[in-house]
Amino acid sequence: MNKTIRRAAVFTLLLVLSLLVRATWVQFYDGKALADNKSNRRNAIEQYANPLGNIIVAGRAITGSAQTKGSDLKYKRTYTDGSLYAAVTGYSSQVFGATQLEGVFQGLLDGTDNQLKSPLDTITNKRASPGDVVTTIDPDVQKAAYAALGAKKGAAVAIDPTNGKILAVVSTPSYDPSRLTAGDSAAWTKLTKDADKPMTNRALRQPLPPGSTFKLVVAAAALEDGLYKNVDTGTDSPNPYTLPNTRTDLSNESASAPCKNASIRVALQYSCNNVFAKMAVDLGQDKVKAMAEKFGFNDSSQDVPVRAYPSVYPSNMDESSTALTGIGQYDVTATPLQMAMVSAAIANGGKLVSPHMVSQTSDASGNVVKNYDDSTETKEIVSSTTAEQLQSAMQTVVTEGTGTNAKISGATVGGKTGTAQHGEKNSKTPYAWFTSYAKSDSNGKEVAVAVIVEQSDAARSEVSGNGLAAPVAKAMMRAALKN
Repeated sequence: MNKTIRRAAVFTLLLVLSLLVRATWVQFYDGKALADNKSNRRNAIEQYANPLGNIIVAGRAITGSAQTKGSDLKYKRTYTDGSLYAAVTGYSSQVFGATQLEGVFQGLLDGTDNQLKSPLDTITNKRASPGDVVTTIDPDVQKAAYAALGAKKGAAVAIDPTNGKILAVVSTPSYDPSRLTAGDSAAWTKLTKDADKPMTNRALRQPLPPGSTFKLVVAAAALEDGLYKNVDTGTDSPNPYTLPNTRTDLSNESASAPCKNASIRVALQYSCNNVFAKMAVDLGQDKVKAMAEKFGFNDSSQDVPVRAYPSVYPSNMDESSTALTGIGQYDVTATPLQMAMVSAAIANGGKLVSPHMVSQTSDASGNVVKNYDDSTETKEIVSSTTAEQLQSAMQTVVTEGTGTNAKISGATVGGKTGTAQHGEKNSKTPYAWFTSYAKSDSNGKEVAVAVIVEQSDAARSEVSGNGLAAPVAKAMMRAALKN
């Protein structure tokens, strides 16, 4: 073979090898990337080629699937009581993707989750039959919260403190996910441009200043630290209290309230700002922050299993700012989920069971894929003695203090009101908060709740945790405690 032919043969062989390498690369690397690309319509066609699995509440499917007309996507998602459960389900849309439980369990609900596949399915790469998601939601508690919030802008969460099961997640104003399932761009634009942000999950994903409800965290820190022996020990709290290194006096809602040197019980009962502002300074920001973080603040990986936005206790403050954090202001923020967790831990003897709103996932035959009830963690947040002290003080708030609208006949109820400043120099309508727990005197059932009302038709002078948020909490607690 002459040199020219040999060189041509080698060059041709190299071209063939390059072609084979490139084909292999495209097939096994680029091919997977293209297959997984969100813009690849084949994925949507395959996903909606069959009915999806369902999200279950109390044994009843609150989702479904319906055949479409005139589309290459054979099925679309449907919802029963969509607005009621939107903060739980989220939406599954042929165009706009999936959120909340629909997004977290998308693979299980459309059959692509490998946990659903049999060995034969794995070999043949056949899509499995879709599975179901069984929630912990109590429909009665969910409906009670949704009805009580009504036209108000706000949110509510209820937790069973004994096992961490989330019984209700409500955010208002809500929306009907059915409007988005077929990719209605007009509906999408209207919802996303709505100033009230109906698609924002206020219960899990909108941390706001918690106001005086945060005083429970400061009180817990003071009792655990030994700053005060118990909730009936008098505190060294001048009234008014001048913020450190300033000339600003911190006032109380009621000028006649007995807040000077008040005990923790009395200070919670009358929501004395002077007591908790000074308490935060006496403890120091590090101790308050440590207690807040034990309850769950500053946790950026809080999955229930939907990822909740972190509630925040700030760092690197001067003493005047630390004082303001003691009353739930400055840069302190919390979600209703977080404040429900605070009450749940106190109600459960100081122990917090990790909150979750999915009980289990199952395959098409009803076999359990994962049991979330069995995978909870329990952490001791405060001692049982501190928890009992705080329970007692919270009960005084409801029986004699600022939270009387939460009283329930036949149940022991403890709570804490909050009214948080909103806007520069409190120029906007304040946020009304209420967090509480209740225990039935007859059947032993327990529940912890948190409610925020961001906006209502009430006059500014009538905005309070007791007036707006406590009645919502009461409705939820009554629903949770009934036989």
